[in-house]
Amino acid sequence: MSILERLSLRKRLHINGQNELPGPHLIIGLGNPGREYQNTRHNAGFKAIDALAEEIGANYWKTISETMVTECRFQGDQLILAKPQRFMNLSGQPVKALLKHYGFTPDDLLVIHDELDLPETVLRFKQGGGSAGHKGIKSISDAIGTDFCRLRVGIGRPPGQMPADRFVLQELRGEDLAEFEANLTQAVPVILAAIEKGVQTAMNEYHSD
Repeated sequence: MSILERLSLRKRLHINGQNELPGPHLIIGLGNPGREYQNTRHNAGFKAIDALAEEIGANYWKTISETMVTECRFQGDQLILAKPQRFMNLSGQPVKALLKHYGFTPDDLLVIHDELDLPETVLRFKQGGGSAGHKGIKSISDAIGTDFCRLRVGIGRPPGQMPADRFVLQELRGEDLAEFEANLTQAVPVILAAIEKGVQTAMNEYHSD
């Protein structure tokens, strides 16, 4: 049985004696803190978390281990949504601290991040493996190992000769921002499917090619 199948089928006892949902319970979106980064492509993870929180009515945020966190219930189970507040390339230690705080393992984790190597609007799950140059994923891998699940949010490649770092940190405005945020709402049902049904089932439903 593959790692993803084990993650999807694993059943653990909840504190009240009931089985938990099979998917991840700690959903972390990556981004950079600060208003100057708020509307950049690199903050796709933050924006996906915000869209998910709005969808499920999670609106009380607090700070734990240098991370903005909202704790909520989804179909009777505990669900944690989080946005680390250190810079992207320092995400690893806050993620590690959150796992320890809630008593979770990397199997409970789903990390949402921007992906240059996927076209806009494309979403892809990935279990483990390398960082493909993404500094946030590298930082997390250095802190907890590589065996955690990611949801890669496609942002496409920069046009012409524009450097990748300038592209991902470019502030979006007007129609470009509205389109970017609309695209990110597509991640919400995908994330909810992973939580409710398990990652493997969500992959089967949403990976069309």
